[in-house]
Amino acid sequence: MNLEENIPEFGLKRENEERRDGGCGVVLDPETQKYAVGKQTADGLFRLFSGGVEPTEDIQEGVLREVIEESGLNDFLYVEKIAEAFTHYHNSLRNVNRVAKATCFLVVLKGSNPINTKLEEHEKFTLAWATAEEILSNWESRNENKDYDHWIYFLKKSVSRAKELGYDTASTI
Repeated sequence: MNLEENIPEFGLKRENEERRDGGCGVVLDPETQKYAVGKQTADGLFRLFSGGVEPTEDIQEGVLREVIEESGLNDFLYVEKIAEAFTHYHNSLRNVNRVAKATCFLVVLKGSNPINTKLEEHEKFTLAWATAEEILSNWESRNENKDYDHWIYFLKKSVSRAKELGYDTASTI
């Protein structure tokens, strides 16, 4: 794969990887100082709201669409592109090996009242709220296959930026 300059690469290369570019949102409620995540019903894994973006779709619009579709959260105060990464991972919801250029956005909420969502068949998670430390611990405890390295990278960069902007005053990561 021809990787673009200065974009880090994460994860372990696997056989039969499908290419599916997309992105994710690190979603912060500044009032509670907690982050919105999807909590998988089967094993309690925290997930960023994320998904593939069509080649003709603007990456920011596509990521915000995924955040709304998966979480119901839709009242955004601030959105900023934080980082890009190439990532190799096993998509456990679809049971497929993937490689992707992923783009992460910090999404600061104005309000945290979600609208109703209708998740796709493979999306078996619910909206949950957690501190950055709780999310990081959740991922690090299950990261033996390096599937969450890119999310860890995105979370740390997003928390750092949220702190710079004065939104996250509670996190210590």
